[in-house]
Amino acid sequence: MKKKTFVLVIIALVTVSFSSMAQQVDRTSFKAGVHAGLPVGDASDYSSFSLGVDLGYHWGVSELIDAGIATGFINAFGDTSTIDVGPLGQDVDFPDIQFIPVAGAFRLYPTYDFKLGADVGYAVGVNEGNDGGFYVRPMIGYNISGNTELNVSYINVSNDGSFSVAALGLLFLF
Repeated sequence: MKKKTFVLVIIALVTVSFSSMAQQVDRTSFKAGVHAGLPVGDASDYSSFSLGVDLGYHWGVSELIDAGIATGFINAFGDTSTIDVGPLGQDVDFPDIQFIPVAGAFRLYPTYDFKLGADVGYAVGVNEGNDGGFYVRPMIGYNISGNTELNVSYINVSNDGSFSVAALGLLFLF
């Protein structure tokens, strides 16, 4: 009987010591950053470069999962193209394309420094003739420091057509 009690006490002490060593990670925070990207697919026909601002707020749901909201501003700079009309060429200036995304955000943390996630919602078209559309932005992020993240993402806005950007971003947590 003494051996069983001794073993149970040792197991209880080990369990308590491991649980006290485990860090409770609270990643609830405001996030702000910038991203730059190259339009891909159809968007590359009328735009050459994209810049944007990212804003969000995330709540730590568990040690491995965050959920939150995301918004920002995306501006794809219009390109100039030459269109052949018979023997003559005509220069055409495409306007900038601008969106304000309104989305829900989800992040999964396989390790402390590495994260996978996506923002999903609607991108409001800002410029004239831009109706906006369904917004999805899958991303992979890496924590450079405790409050700075480097991420790679693919931004896609789809309505009748598709607007896509491959982006590299820098995000700061407050």
